[in-house]
Amino acid sequence: MSDNNPTVEQVAAEDTDDGKIEKNLKSKSTWLRLVFMFIYAVLIGIVGMVGGFVVVLGFLWVLFTGEINQQLQQVGRSIASYIAEITLYLTYNTEQKPFPLGGEWPSGSADDAEA
Repeated sequence: MSDNNPTVEQVAAEDTDDGKIEKNLKSKSTWLRLVFMFIYAVLIGIVGMVGGFVVVLGFLWVLFTGEINQQLQQVGRSIASYIAEITLYLTYNTEQKPFPLGGEWPSGSADDAEA
């Protein structure tokens, strides 16, 4: 006999794995999560562009006034927190959906940035 033949336990385990895969493929929640992930992937691109605009605006503010704009800092923190929330959702680190399909928009307070 050849040592290449699988044992009964290995065959049974493969059958179980196939059942899991089939269950996951037919799971409505798995496909719904994919839809949410696509939506958040699009949102993270849009929010990234807005963040880039805030960066340029902040630089121009400092260039012409010599001072840091506190409101732009708060908006920047808020955008950074939102991108972090989306990233956590997209990477399966949380099941909590970020704004607008779940939680609220991050406040942008200094406490949020440190947490």
